[in-house]
Amino acid sequence: MSAPIVIVGAGLAGLRTAEELRRAGYEGGVLLLGDETRPPYDRPPLSKQFVRGETDDTTLRPPEFFADKNIELRLGTAVTGVDTAARTVALADGTAIAYDQLIIATGLRPRRLPGLPQVGGVHVLRAHEDAETLRAELDGANRALIIGAGFIGCELAASFRAAGVEVTLVEPQPTPLASVLGEQIGGLVARMHRDEGVDLRCGVGVDTLRADDSGRVRGAVFTDGTGIDADLVVVGVGSVPVTDWLADSGIELADRSAGGGVLADEVGRTSADGVWAVGDVAAWQHETGVRKRVEHWTSAGEQAKLLVTALLGGAPPTAARVPYFWSDQYDIKIQALGTPSPDDDVTVVTDDGRKFLAYYSRDGILTAVLGAGLTGQVMKLRAKLATPTPVADLLAAAG
Repeated sequence: MSAPIVIVGAGLAGLRTAEELRRAGYEGGVLLLGDETRPPYDRPPLSKQFVRGETDDTTLRPPEFFADKNIELRLGTAVTGVDTAARTVALADGTAIAYDQLIIATGLRPRRLPGLPQVGGVHVLRAHEDAETLRAELDGANRALIIGAGFIGCELAASFRAAGVEVTLVEPQPTPLASVLGEQIGGLVARMHRDEGVDLRCGVGVDTLRADDSGRVRGAVFTDGTGIDADLVVVGVGSVPVTDWLADSGIELADRSAGGGVLADEVGRTSADGVWAVGDVAAWQHETGVRKRVEHWTSAGEQAKLLVTALLGGAPPTAARVPYFWSDQYDIKIQALGTPSPDDDVTVVTDDGRKFLAYYSRDGILTAVLGAGLTGQVMKLRAKLATPTPVADLLAAAG
């Protein structure tokens, strides 16, 4: 028998790639390897519905799906290395698996804050197990400290407030989401959280944590000398690509200072023959010529389609892709089409004190549309982002 296509990483990107192989008519072996013992699951609900206790099941596909599609799923299987010359991957149990094509979909792991004491009640959120532990400790918590006001931090702040927990949200940047959406829109997000009773502190970090005699967290001291009491802490300061197992493979990796990840072309092809990368771990080449990672749910599926088409020898689609991402916070869905940058010019078109709509532009050309609680107004502008559109034309039409 010929070697299978091996997909390392049984998260969303790995699963979508396996699905696309079957959807495209590939009939050879497909082996999906996951280091967790849980079948592929959806991560976005972990910081929202799951941690609030509103749902227990985030599984993406039932067990019979894999049998029906003839996809071999091996869970609890950590991959420790790859030999691109022999076309084999090494497993933690000392065995090796041959591959015909290898697809890297190992995703991310949460960053930790160096220098903080190791005390109980301090969490990160990435895996399902993290969310289970956090949900259990949320029941009975009085005051939570969330370190980092990115998407995970903001979503958890909203979930904790819905559970009746007092929340302090600490962010070294001037506003939440400043590095993604810029300070102007970050200020509108900050307003929403403060309106919901979050103690939002920007421009400061955490100096140390305080613990009781049992080693359980009881508070924090900030870099400005102030402090708070807290019996639950979540660190949400970003993630790093899981590429340690590729260190001696010869596969070209992005520098950590540039975000890390596996370098790939515009369809996921890496520097090694027969090796591809997809999802959060993959630094694909984009239209601008820059290779970067995109950590958005919809991107995983779009990349999987492009990768499988190229892997099977097909022509890539010619239609322009318009990136999309969203974040649910309180009763507001924040949605973005395009590629917003903190360096773009931002025009707030609508703002009623809670819901808002903004256009991002660069050199006068629309780059993104972002809305909070205004789904219809965001989505109707998708076509405008597929071709160069002067933002002045949109503003004139709106006015």
